[in-house]
Amino acid sequence: MWGFYFNQLVDSLPFFFKGLWVTVSISGLSLIAGTVIGFIWGIIRAGKGGFFSFLIGAWVDIIRGTPFLVQIFIVFFIFPEIGIQLEAFPAAVIALTNLAACFICEIVAGGIQSVPSGQKEAATASGLSYWQQLKYIILPQSMQIILPPLVGQYVLLIKDSSVVSAIGVIDVTRAGWLTVQRVPEGVMVFGLVGLLYFIICYPLIILSNRLEKKFST
Repeated sequence: MWGFYFNQLVDSLPFFFKGLWVTVSISGLSLIAGTVIGFIWGIIRAGKGGFFSFLIGAWVDIIRGTPFLVQIFIVFFIFPEIGIQLEAFPAAVIALTNLAACFICEIVAGGIQSVPSGQKEAATASGLSYWQQLKYIILPQSMQIILPPLVGQYVLLIKDSSVVSAIGVIDVTRAGWLTVQRVPEGVMVFGLVGLLYFIICYPLIILSNRLEKKFST
């Protein structure tokens, strides 16, 4: 019987690969957009006070303090009530982008604030504008602090993307749920799901470890 189910699972591999492509697409789009937005928010949040810094901080706290499942339900089920109708795929990308931006914002803000204030004061005394200080002094130094946790955060966000299956997106997790109804060997089916996530995440784990070693020396 085990061999019969294994053969059925092998026959389902093209379905899993389609789900894997959806997972990679949602994660890739969200991480790219979330990184851009997170850096902008992080730079603003690292500034001294200001209304926008407060607003971003409050939003980041709300998002970090609520389950991602609730956030994606709000985007998919509540937005249509205010006239914003979204298919499952763009709803998943928007929700995951927002989550990524909030976590990356905190990483970037922490990295910028880790640069000694004396260097910022020296740059100001040299006549550099704030954006010139960011470009030539602050960001090049803070990237050593930002990069290792940033890559590690990518791994967590890719795993969080499995939640999008709750709104009907047929990603690799949803492919597992649908397959286990035909192949009732949960260990076998979700062992394959876990393996596919591992294949995506492991290169990033290696990269994160190498960055930590490189910048800790």
